[in-house]
Formats: sequence, structure tokens, C-alpha cells
Amino acid sequence: MNIAIIGTGYVGLVSGTCFAELGNDVICVDNNEEKINALNKGVVPIYEPGLEELIKKNRRKKKLVFTCDIKEAVRKSKIIFIAVGTPPKDNGDADLKYIEEVSRNIAKYMNNYKVIVEKSTVPVETNKWVKYIMQLNNHKVDFDVASNPEFLKEGSAISDFTHPDRVALGVESERAKKLLLQLYEPLKAPIVVTDIQSAEIIKHASNSFLAAKISFINAVANICEKVGADVEKVAEGMGMDKRIGESFLNAGVGYGGSCFPKDVKAFIRIAEKLDCGFELLKDVERINEKQKKLLFKKIEQSLWILNGKTIGILGIAFKPNTDDIRCAPAIDIIKMLQGEGAKVRAYDPKAMDHAKKILPNVDFCKNSYDVARGSDALVVMTEWPEFKRLSLTKIKKLLNHPIIIDGRNLFDAKKMKKSGFKYTSVGRPDL
Repeated sequence: MNIAIIGTGYVGLVSGTCFAELGNDVICVDNNEEKINALNKGVVPIYEPGLEELIKKNRRKKKLVFTCDIKEAVRKSKIIFIAVGTPPKDNGDADLKYIEEVSRNIAKYMNNYKVIVEKSTVPVETNKWVKYIMQLNNHKVDFDVASNPEFLKEGSAISDFTHPDRVALGVESERAKKLLLQLYEPLKAPIVVTDIQSAEIIKHASNSFLAAKISFINAVANICEKVGADVEKVAEGMGMDKRIGESFLNAGVGYGGSCFPKDVKAFIRIAEKLDCGFELLKDVERINEKQKKLLFKKIEQSLWILNGKTIGILGIAFKPNTDDIRCAPAIDIIKMLQGEGAKVRAYDPKAMDHAKKILPNVDFCKNSYDVARGSDALVVMTEWPEFKRLSLTKIKKLLNHPIIIDGRNLFDAKKMKKSGFKYTSVGRPDL
């Protein structure tokens, strides 16, 4: 099937590549010439395990094309996915100007029936506006709009696409439904077919619920600390209940990334506009922000005076297996430390190139041991697997003081005490 993907950000690039891998002819479009030129040279702008190899493979097979020519892409394709950014405004609303711009251009260049699929994360009723804008700018060609929210997790996006828990399709015609079912049939995945508004809400509701689980277990972790309980054992006992499940019950410094913060804020705004106040989600946000302040307090309690001290930061990306630093808790912690006059050394396996652009006064190191050398304490901010494999004996010798504040509960508390560290984690007793 001939497909166009408008937007080569995280969602567009992964989706377009995976659709090509399924045997479709895919044209990925972006108005950023520098990005398109780089992709055509084999340079992938994001880190996602396995993505670069899949892009090279499907470009060789001529199943995947990158271009700035939206006219050609629209005319050659039967299904057109909109996967452009919807960044948050200052008030929490999603900025939909790129959605509108793309909708006008698609309408302008359509030459026969198309299915226009909104894949970006957008507020409910956005597809109504997409349809309206296209009708204003197109009076000749028949088309359908549809909603197909994405559920890709950074670090496992290819697997999430090819082996999804579910595919959600919001359609308003049998013709569009038939085409989209045909497109997704090779995945052999459960498919939820519904009205467009329901599909739009599924995305925001899903991400907001997952964010709520994280904030819930972090609130529980704070109670555990007060009474000497172990949040990991509490989470284990909770997760055995099939109605709850074990995923997203990892206490720590809170969630970040491009999705949860933005989607929670957007869903709150949607509810407010519809006069359906969502106080629960406001607390989810509040708890998440509080976790960063609590971790910073743990650092202060471990060192007393921060001014003039050197703090080593392990991990900058908001989660492992990605180079994404958007809303990463590490960024806020680093700025808090610098605000108190501390010097910061940091290392991340993939995210340092991005971090250097926004953290000019940080000493970025070549590896974890380099971070520890001469630092007064070490703070774990991202649970990269390689950090867990570090030689604690070597780390201890390199640090000025054997102090580790673990914002991701990466290490075993008993082993850390046995190794002679002053070790602090989240929601677990300090042994």
C-alpha cells in the first residue's frame, strides 16, 4: 500500500520505517530540509535501538523515501498520516498550528480519494477541525479522516509497533475502516475500532493513567520512608493483583519525557474546557514535581552545604535506551544544584550531545568512572543498565566521600551498605 507520513519526528520516523518493514511503500515528508538531507545520507536524528538499521534496510529496498515534497507524497499515497508536533502552550493547551497547516496542504494537493489519519497526540475533536479545514480548502476530491493514536515507548518503539498491545482506529466510514484494517492486518494485533472522538481520548486517557500510577507509587514511597517500610516490597505485593499489574510501579524521582508531562497537562486543559475538572490529574502533576524537590533534599541532607561541592550525575535522559532529555528530571536537579553553587559532573550513554546545548556549565565526562573521580557524591538519575554493572569498589575509591543518592532505586541497599557506602534511595529504609 502507498503511504505518506507527514512529519519525521519520533512518531513519524518510527511509524514510517515500520510500515515500510511491513512491505508498504512509504514516503516520509518534513519541511526541515536539513533533517531530510541527513536522513537521505543515512544519518538518523534520534537514538532508538534498531531504528537506524531498519531505515537503511528499507531505503536499500526502496520501500522508504524521505522528501520535502508534500505535493508528491500526497498525490502518490492512498493513506496519509499526520505525525507533526503538538507542543504545549504556556496554558497547557496543545498547539495545533502544524496540524492545521498540514491539513490545508493535504487538501490542496489531493487528486483522488484519500484517508487522512491523525496520528499526533491531539485533544478530542481535533479531527473535526481537520475535516473542516480540509473541506474549506478542497471542494472536488472525496476523503475521510480517521484517528490512529500511537502507543510507542521510547527505547522499545519498534517492538511496540510490530507487537502492539492494541491498535486503536477511530473512523467514520466503512471505506476508511476497510483500508486501515487492511494496513494493520499483518500485525495480527487486537484492534479497537471506534468513533473518532473515542480514539482521540484513548491516547490521553492511557498516558494520564500511566502517569497516575507513577505518582501513586511515589506518594506511597514517601509514606514508606516515614515508617521504615520498603516501597519495592509494597509494589511487589500490589503488582501481583492482576487488576493492578506490576508495570509503572517503580518509585523514583518521577516521570519525564515528551509524552507524560505534555499529555497530562493537555488532558487537564481538555477537562477544564469541558467543565469536567480533573483534580486527580492535577495531583498527579503536583506529586511528580514534588519528587524532584524531595530528591534534591536528599542530596542536601547527605552533604549539608552544597556550595563549592562537586556532584556527579549518572544519567541525563528521562529514561534508558533513549537520548531524549525533554522534561528529564535530571535537568531540573542539575539546575537546582547549580543554583546552590555546586559544580556538576555528568555522564549519559546517549543524551550528552543534546544536554550540552542546554547545560553549558556542566562538566560532561567520558564515562561513569570519570564522573565519580573527585566528586563529593554520586546521584543516579537514569536507570541505564550499564550503571548497575559498575565496579562499586572502583567508584568508592574515586569519590571524595562514599555517598550515593539513588533516584531510581538501581542498587541493592544491603549490598551498598556492605560495600561501605552512605546510600540513600526512594521509599526504602536507609540501612
